[in-house]
Amino acid sequence: MSDHVSLARPADELTSAWTTRFHWFDAYFAVVGVGVSVFVLQTADTAARGWGAVGLLGGIAVLYTLVGRRIMRDEAIGWTGVVYLGGTFVLYATAVALVNSSSFALFAICPQCFMTLPAKPGVVAVTAFTGVHVVVLWFSDRDWGLIAEVLPSAVMIVVLTSIFGIWSQRILVQSDERAALVRELAASRAEVSRLGMLAERQRIAGDIHDTIAQGLSSVVMLIQAARAEPDPARADAHLALALDTARDNLGEARALVGALTPALLDGRSLVDAIRRLAPSTAVRGSVRPLSTGVDVVLLRAAQEALTNVGKHALGPASVSLEYGPAAVTLTVCDPGPGFDPAAVSPAGYGLSGMLARVSQVGGSLTVDSAPGGATTVRVEVPA
Repeated sequence: MSDHVSLARPADELTSAWTTRFHWFDAYFAVVGVGVSVFVLQTADTAARGWGAVGLLGGIAVLYTLVGRRIMRDEAIGWTGVVYLGGTFVLYATAVALVNSSSFALFAICPQCFMTLPAKPGVVAVTAFTGVHVVVLWFSDRDWGLIAEVLPSAVMIVVLTSIFGIWSQRILVQSDERAALVRELAASRAEVSRLGMLAERQRIAGDIHDTIAQGLSSVVMLIQAARAEPDPARADAHLALALDTARDNLGEARALVGALTPALLDGRSLVDAIRRLAPSTAVRGSVRPLSTGVDVVLLRAAQEALTNVGKHALGPASVSLEYGPAAVTLTVCDPGPGFDPAAVSPAGYGLSGMLARVSQVGGSLTVDSAPGGATTVRVEVPA
């Protein structure tokens, strides 16, 4: 769970970091607005023009506070940005017409073009705002020399602002993509953790069914047989076997609690463990050590199959363990009376649990049986 928390955190930190940085934009726009307003009042031809331009610039500040700030903070780039910049353009152009030095407000307006519009429309907007000063100069003085002096600066403003604006947008897009990836990864890790817990729960349930539950069932059957046996010697044999089975199950319970390997595999090979269940087990091929997971799957399959034989079969089963070049095959055959595999309920932990366990190691389970006939259970796992 700690991995999940640490992975989920960067996305929240990214959003928080952007909100914190946005306050710096507020401060920057405020400083530019105050500075430009003071400069406009000092350079205006008349006080009326100066205060009129300052009022228009104040209108831009109000529009930013009420509309633009929300658009930029929420990154709602689109038509709302066009409307906002359209209103800003009208106020700005009028202010520049009153006092040319109002054009210094571009230091605050140009960045907003790329904070409210996509890259290409942002370049168009910056060009339009920058061109206002040039157009106003032309209509007021009609001096080509003055236009020639101002035009390179205007072009430079457009170029530099566009480069920085497009670069900033790409950085923000990459940050958003990383945040989305982190959230997706966190969700995936959480899902993997959930599925892992579910698989572990199913594995433990299968282990309990294959060992403790089956063992207790055997103990009950042996005790009942001992009570019904008139021969004391045979009754003692049943009780001794019940005692051995109970001890084995006690070891299995301790192994489950300690998350250890099955008790039958503790200090024994797979062949020895299966022969403890079925002494006449036939072994073919070159015996070699397998992974613990494969050993557990084959042992549990043998336990389940032999338990079913003891419950339902008419006679003893034959067990074989064959080591092939790429796989190991466990086969348990009994003389019947057989059953219909398709009619087996999937709700229990018998054959369905065996199939789930075998599938976890990439193996296969085959059950050949029919009512009144023999039954063969074959488990094949990669070695």
